Amino acid sequence: MAREEVILRVGGAAGDGIASTGESFAKICSRSGLHLLAYNSYQSVIRGGFIYLQLRAGRNKIFSHGNKVDFLIALNPVEFQRNIVDVGAGGAVLYNSDKIKPDEETIPKDVILCPLPVNEILKDIGKNPILQNTVALSALVQLLGLDLDVMKGVISDYFGKKKQSVMEINLQVCEAGYNYSQSNLPKFDFNLNPDYNLRRPVLTGNQALAFGSVLAGCKFYSAYPMTPASSILHWLTAHSKETGMVVKQAEDEISVINMAIGSSFAGARSMVGTSGGGFALMSEAIGLAGQTETPLVIINSMRGGPSTGLPTKTEQGDLFQAIGASQGDFPKVVVAPSTVEDCYYSVIEAFNLADQFQIPVIILSDLFLSEHMESIEDLDFNSKINRGEIITSDTSNGDYKRFKYTDNGVSPRAFPGTAGTIFQASSDEHDDYGNIISDVFTDPEIRTKIMLKRMRKMKFIQETLSAPKLEGSDNADLTVVSWGSNYNVVHEAIEILRTKNKNVNHLHIKYLIPLHKEIGEILSRSKDTLVVEGNYSGQLSKLISMETGFQINHTLFKYDGEPFYPEQIIDKVEGLI
Repeated sequence: MAREEVILRVGGAAGDGIASTGESFAKICSRSGLHLLAYNSYQSVIRGGFIYLQLRAGRNKIFSHGNKVDFLIALNPVEFQRNIVDVGAGGAVLYNSDKIKPDEETIPKDVILCPLPVNEILKDIGKNPILQNTVALSALVQLLGLDLDVMKGVISDYFGKKKQSVMEINLQVCEAGYNYSQSNLPKFDFNLNPDYNLRRPVLTGNQALAFGSVLAGCKFYSAYPMTPASSILHWLTAHSKETGMVVKQAEDEISVINMAIGSSFAGARSMVGTSGGGFALMSEAIGLAGQTETPLVIINSMRGGPSTGLPTKTEQGDLFQAIGASQGDFPKVVVAPSTVEDCYYSVIEAFNLADQFQIPVIILSDLFLSEHMESIEDLDFNSKINRGEIITSDTSNGDYKRFKYTDNGVSPRAFPGTAGTIFQASSDEHDDYGNIISDVFTDPEIRTKIMLKRMRKMKFIQETLSAPKLEGSDNADLTVVSWGSNYNVVHEAIEILRTKNKNVNHLHIKYLIPLHKEIGEILSRSKDTLVVEGNYSGQLSKLISMETGFQINHTLFKYDGEPFYPEQIIDKVEGLI
């Protein structure tokens, strides 16, 4: 039977044009009505290093970037040899045979070589080393039976802002590579069933977070560039004029978050973004937002730690850091989106929660979720904005209590300049007016009362958040527990396991603080349990144990900097059942 999906890997070094080649193929797939998911595994050096982009595409929804590849485009001899081991049986390698001379003895017997003599193909067009990428991509388009005109459209869009001659050369190269492939390369049995009347939107998680913040009414974003959160700053900066958002890059993360707190205090919905090291610097100011009950959304796109750690690799190691952000107890929400679409909806929800309960809300993404490209369904642009209780003037003869004791812990909020609402908002503990109680006499009764007021919010926050639901049979032999970006890969693994008659269900947890009590109840009814986490210490499993008393039986941890593959989860589950 013809294959209905394809996995492509482009392997080379930084500076070889891997990202542009992968993004071009992603656009070709998108404009062919195909679903796709792409992951870029790159290093922190500007040029050189072991880099690859892997993209999986087909007519059905794609949940991971796959494992063994069908086609490898190798851009240099070293990456040819390094990546060929990941080509599956019957797969092929496209390469510039002028540069790469394979050692036949090292080639797996079931891998097909597809040499492209680039100099010969381009003899009537002109020599340029980077043109080998266009030759290989156009050859792949032919081998997959995709429309050459779609690729030409992508090329025209990409080079349209550059010199016309550059675009025309690439269009000629595109056709030359396609024609050579048609006449000289073997045939492959793929039927991706493209639909050229359908274009699927493609976003990264960071683009979804940025776009969602605009729809949520965010008016101030500040950040210091830190991989993998930097592209949020890039996107919002590029679109600041059309969105009306003030975007600031400050000298460090301490300045960044204090600017955002000041902006939010003045009445503008505000957000900051960073990774683990920058989040550590923000920690003290998060407590300031908690003490002054100032709404704020904080994105921590996690990478491997500690310290500088793995700047360009993924991990889920900052959960406890987010839970313990700043000193003392105060209400906060920690939420981990699971998909690109979920990034969009989660940031809108985060702003509403922050305003409604006057708290900091921490969004935990990670490098994989933040940076990978994925086709998505249409998004709902009719987001509802809930600013919570904001008073326009005080009618109680100037007796305004900013931190008034209330049943749900949420006090009437006023923006600076509102008549009759003068109050203090300091980092010190205070009474319901905002008057400091930590200098001359720390009144134990007031301290207890104001602490209880703030913490009462957590009960009502938890009631606002939807509880997690078990996916699959209630009577499964094994329950797999996950959080954050692992949702899709676990979902795909379980679907494959079901075709093998393995009775497995899935509990995915989005809201980490507060943690729903239903989680313990669901797991207590499970026959056996396995948690899948991208960290060394099993932070989610420990959190579940701390909050519910339930101890998960089995663990699958990964902390090598790369995301999970379906096969890793399948192998673990089959070893348990």
